[in-house]
Amino acid sequence: MNPAAKRPPGVAGNLFSAVEQGPHEHVDVLAERGDLTIERIVSMAHASPAGFWYDSPRDEWVVLLTGAAALEFEHDAARHDMRPGDYLLIEAHRRHRVAWTHPDQPTVWLAVHYSAEVDKRRDDRR
Repeated sequence: MNPAAKRPPGVAGNLFSAVEQGPHEHVDVLAERGDLTIERIVSMAHASPAGFWYDSPRDEWVVLLTGAAALEFEHDAARHDMRPGDYLLIEAHRRHRVAWTHPDQPTVWLAVHYSAEVDKRRDDRR
């Protein structure tokens, strides 16, 4: 058998592989091409610092794979609780923060960042 046939094509990994836990989120860039970035984010007992808001220039589609979390959005009093399987599209420059993640088990997210222009081009084709 050809030894190369045993290797998977491209880059391979496991979304649920363990990472060393610390006080900060752990971010792995899984793929990046042009204006598209796919990340695995792992956190445990994490919250954004008081007064800190994420403000991304790109849209972010995020799905929670394991654990639990809550997100807060600026000018929105409601917290958005998330459980495994829940996903959310966060539009570019929609300021948000992590209120909390599960204190006793890793919370694993898959985040896809892309330019809002991708949506605009798709809508223009319709």
